[in-house]
Amino acid sequence: MRRVLVVNGPNLDLLGTRRPDVYGLVTLADLERLVREWGTELGLDVETFQSNHEGELVERVHAAREGADAIVVNPGALTHYSRSLADAIEAVEIPTVEVHISNVAEREPWRRHSVISPLCLATIFGRGVDGYRWALRRLASEGVATSRLVGYGPLTAHRADLRVGSEGAPLAIFVPGGFWRIQWDRDTIDPIAADLARRGFTTLTVSYRRVGSGGEWPGALHDVCYALDWARSRFGADPRRVVVVGHSVGAQLALLASRRAARSGAPPSLVVSLAGVTDLVAAAADGLGDGAVTAFLAGADPALASPAHLLPVAAPLLVAWSADDDVVPASFSARFAEHAEAAGDRVETLSVEGDHFTLLDPRRRAWRAVAEAIDRYL
Repeated sequence: MRRVLVVNGPNLDLLGTRRPDVYGLVTLADLERLVREWGTELGLDVETFQSNHEGELVERVHAAREGADAIVVNPGALTHYSRSLADAIEAVEIPTVEVHISNVAEREPWRRHSVISPLCLATIFGRGVDGYRWALRRLASEGVATSRLVGYGPLTAHRADLRVGSEGAPLAIFVPGGFWRIQWDRDTIDPIAADLARRGFTTLTVSYRRVGSGGEWPGALHDVCYALDWARSRFGADPRRVVVVGHSVGAQLALLASRRAARSGAPPSLVVSLAGVTDLVAAAADGLGDGAVTAFLAGADPALASPAHLLPVAAPLLVAWSADDDVVPASFSARFAEHAEAAGDRVETLSVEGDHFTLLDPRRRAWRAVAEAIDRYL
């Protein structure tokens, strides 16, 4: 069992009473109980530690060399200036994920700077205390297949987690969802990328610009297209065996980028849509994502950003959805599969029981069915 140390910094002992409008009503004791439960679900043995003193936090991180395989850290205000804590994390060389309960990207400007982030596998923020659960998921996937951070382009957002398979392995490129919002990034889709790496693939899980940071249409699509072009000829992977996997709005971007690649003469071997936002006209009309579609389009015609209105993709498609998805209704995927097949695309469909995130859990039969289908194609 992998051992994970969860470290909470100054003032987090006041959770539940300090600014509940920002940090919620969960107390530190409640949080520590939750992270232990979440760890057990993931096969992780979780230990917790909190201190208001920088030196004690540094010493506890040092001690982790002898008792932990990974670290989750919420440094509190030390995030922004504690070089000593950053140096400690760097020195112990233990995989670390940084967590913040609030959406620091939308608060005071000084909260957006972290001296800890550059040393971490991921920085998760704006998801409430559930961010700790996502952090544990990211660390669990690192235990399945180790990644390394690469840059695929010149911008800060052009980052990806790479897992290299054997020479000539098929290449899988993963595009995360999150309704183009900045607090949702590639960690959400990383567990299934790690599972496919375990199966012998070279995998690349990409970030892209989000709304508010240049990701409005068509910025995010340009990033994903760039990542696909950049990745095909690298890492010793087989450029003739490429699968592009997208979840939620990541599927929208994956489908459009794959369509563009097909029209330039380099179609992927397979495009996988997981609970995809495939019709932006309907999504905008339905208010999907609590107004996220309108913010993403920034006044553009939704049909121009809608895979359902730009068929065929001209690449084989696997369209999967969860029957009980209350974030992106199953009808989006079912209608898209029907229309894509009518337009001449080769389409395989998969309907599973579960919610919007079921297909991102490698422990579930739903993802295993997707992985087996990918194996058949590649």
